[in-house]
Amino acid sequence: MEAALVSAATGALKPIIRKLATLLGDEYKRLKGVREEIKSLTHELSAMDAFLMKMSAEEDPDMQDKVWMNEVRELSYDIDDFIDDFLKYVNDEDIKPDNFMEKIKFFLGKMKTRRQIGKEIEDLKKQIIEVGERNARYKTHDTFSKTLSISVDPRALVIFENASKLVGKDAPKTEIIKLLKEEDGHVPTKSLLKIVSIVGSGGMGKTTLANQVYQELKGKFDCQAFISMSRNPDMMNILRTILSKVGNQRYAETEEGSVQQLIINIKECLLDKRYFIVVDDIWDVKTWDVIKATFPIDSFGSIIITTSRVRDVAESCCSSFRGHIYNIRPLNMMHAQQLFHERLFNSKEDCPAHLKVVMDKILKKCDGLPLAIIAISGLLSNTETTELLWNQVEISIGRALERNSSVERMMNILSLSYFDLPPHLRTCLLYLSIFPEDSIIEKKVVIRRWIAEGFIQKEGRYTVHELGERYFNELVNRSLIQPVESDRYDRTMRFRVHDTILDFIISKSVEENFVTFVGVPGIPVGTQRKVRRLSLQVGNQRKLFLLKDVILSHVRSLNVFGDSMEIPSLDEFMHLRVLDFGGCRQLENHHLVNIGRLFHLKYLNLRHLGVSELPEQIKHLQYLEMLDLRDTNVRELPRAIANLSSLVHLLVDSGVTFPDGVLKMQALEILKQVEALGQSLNFLQELGQLKNLRKIYLDLFDVPVIGVTKECCKSFIAYKSLRNLGTQNLRSVTVWHGSGFLLEPWYPAPRSLEKLITWRSAVPCVPEWVGSLVNLQKLRLEVESLGQQDLCILGALPVLLTLDLEKTTKSSEGKLNVSGGDGFRFLRNLRYNMMLMFAQGSMPRLERIKIYLAKTESLIGDTYDFGLENLPCLIYVECRVSGNASAQGGVEAAKAAMERAAMANPNHPKLLFVNRSLPAKLHNGC
Repeated sequence: MEAALVSAATGALKPIIRKLATLLGDEYKRLKGVREEIKSLTHELSAMDAFLMKMSAEEDPDMQDKVWMNEVRELSYDIDDFIDDFLKYVNDEDIKPDNFMEKIKFFLGKMKTRRQIGKEIEDLKKQIIEVGERNARYKTHDTFSKTLSISVDPRALVIFENASKLVGKDAPKTEIIKLLKEEDGHVPTKSLLKIVSIVGSGGMGKTTLANQVYQELKGKFDCQAFISMSRNPDMMNILRTILSKVGNQRYAETEEGSVQQLIINIKECLLDKRYFIVVDDIWDVKTWDVIKATFPIDSFGSIIITTSRVRDVAESCCSSFRGHIYNIRPLNMMHAQQLFHERLFNSKEDCPAHLKVVMDKILKKCDGLPLAIIAISGLLSNTETTELLWNQVEISIGRALERNSSVERMMNILSLSYFDLPPHLRTCLLYLSIFPEDSIIEKKVVIRRWIAEGFIQKEGRYTVHELGERYFNELVNRSLIQPVESDRYDRTMRFRVHDTILDFIISKSVEENFVTFVGVPGIPVGTQRKVRRLSLQVGNQRKLFLLKDVILSHVRSLNVFGDSMEIPSLDEFMHLRVLDFGGCRQLENHHLVNIGRLFHLKYLNLRHLGVSELPEQIKHLQYLEMLDLRDTNVRELPRAIANLSSLVHLLVDSGVTFPDGVLKMQALEILKQVEALGQSLNFLQELGQLKNLRKIYLDLFDVPVIGVTKECCKSFIAYKSLRNLGTQNLRSVTVWHGSGFLLEPWYPAPRSLEKLITWRSAVPCVPEWVGSLVNLQKLRLEVESLGQQDLCILGALPVLLTLDLEKTTKSSEGKLNVSGGDGFRFLRNLRYNMMLMFAQGSMPRLERIKIYLAKTESLIGDTYDFGLENLPCLIYVECRVSGNASAQGGVEAAKAAMERAAMANPNHPKLLFVNRSLPAKLHNGC
């Protein structure tokens, strides 16, 4: 994948090179005086870009290289700002004045500006050459001048850790051994090869846990090996190591040969033997594909343990053999305290009374991460045991910790995960340092900000938002961010960054001048006077002022968190791309008066603010792509908003009035939320002509299209516009009060529609036209009743993945049978509030079910036999029932039936059974 446009590694070099290529195109032929300089500048910058990309893969470049890389990055941002200003000037040339005197002034000014621009380009080229010459002048070319330093892999020390020092590993060790054993509880002797893959983030104790299992079981096998991988493994060396251990020979005696020959030799050694092999810290599937080739297919009674930080790798390992994924868990508070005490006080004695409160705060921030607890206890062991000093350490966690050997070891382990990321993902991860400690961050917000910052570029048929989703999922997959909240369809909506990872990315961001922090204790603003991204963090207890000597004119991203601060004048931020006030409640209308001067602005978030109107100047934001006005006092959008020709996301509350002229906003892709009856007829007509609109949230108010009232006309035009959008690029529709719309055939069928969600829009049965939505992947419908014909319509949808059915009537119709002939070949998620019975062969790929049942007092006998054992891919069942004291017997019957069904299913799915009058209880299948 090509690197992102803007990145932490290369700064703004890539967008500069693209913009310079644009200036050399036919559109700008009139720039005769500077074209040669632009060509020369492009060649210099391309060479620098290639060098920076190469150097960014180095985990620890020398100090001179770091200085040079920072110089080039800073220069790239300055050049990018200059080119943007230059392009604005060039494009403004097309605006011709009317009268004679104005024309004279205009052309004199144009000649002067062109001379200045030519001089500035020449100066920029000189700066680039000077930076390169300075680096070459002081850079030694003696490749032997560097001191050879060989660092010990910090994971290697874990293998030699005394078992008596380990905390909280007994239960996980027992669980893994149970997964590896036969059903009778014995270590396998005759069964096929078994594998357990331990997955979790760096520092969770995967290596420690794998080693404890290895030490306990290895004596029961003919041959054993514990192999530690690296981020860029030498496979020849790895295979020779495996061969030396399983072949009981010295490493030097193993033939180097080819990889293929080594695989054959290892297989021969393992043939007809029971072996136990641990492969620790696998980074990618390619590496595993080579390793697994060494294991004979008929390895009866053998076991393998793998560890990885990447879930895709763990899944690949387990799919190769009879495997289980084991998600390693953080330490609970009791074990965290025990580890903390033993590391800090060399005993299990309690913490001194005056330090208990701050100790609990420290452990809460460590969040059960063993490596963090060990690192912080090591840091505290070198300080006096006073409450003041411990409080200072607690405050610094997640805010660029003071470094000592223990903390450095933790940072080195996290560094492995960071440098294993491709450059575009490193940039996206670093950007998360902008958010305050303990923030619960919305996924959509982050993706939109990545896009506005220029970290994502369109690729093939994917939209930039879809690519952003892929980037986000990759960070989750690598255990670098933690999902904390999902929607009703189990999609991650919000996440957090672990404090230790936050500490690491803050350090990197400060080091590379990627983000400047103001108001964060323990983090100085720094020596860089030019700020690129500014994170203002302040609580309610103090007033925050910006430092006077900081240059704000080059800030690309301004992020305000909290209140009680002096809101800076927008006049100072001439190159701003992202402006997010983050709910800063003292922001008022007058603070936005000069917003039109932020010509380069792409992202404007005013959500949760007290503003009540937008200034007309907003029409000058010709590059604005995202505008969020939800939860504000804005009730009417100005006419000027129709001039925002680049706007992609427009997010407002229901009840906001839109102006006419929306037809000019052809870049619009997401519109949320339109209340049809509150709009003009002209707006509703133009709405249907937005050719690039992909997602719309629409309240239709269910006014019958009968008669000639104004409301009827608006409903008719809204229906017509929505159907017209369906013939273009519409992918997602969410409708409130849309029963009338659903009852009429949607013709022609919106063949590109992938998501249809309805609320308060009940219909008697499933509309027949729904069956023509051949690309529909997600559907929510409210029906008064559901019959076999309805199942046939829904089951025939060829790519339906998620189905949410809500029956709106209370009448009991008995169970509805779902058979293999009803379709649903690809359905993964099902949510419903009625009685369904699954026959064998039905819904063959269904993984998750959520059932909502009421009136349990009237349901007895085999009512709760839903045939869940007939769903071969089921992994999770959630059942919520309502009952009262008289219905408790029905609730208990439902619970028992569900537990039996979970046990009878081959996958033993996890069961969450909730009596709405009692707390939830999670039952794990065996």
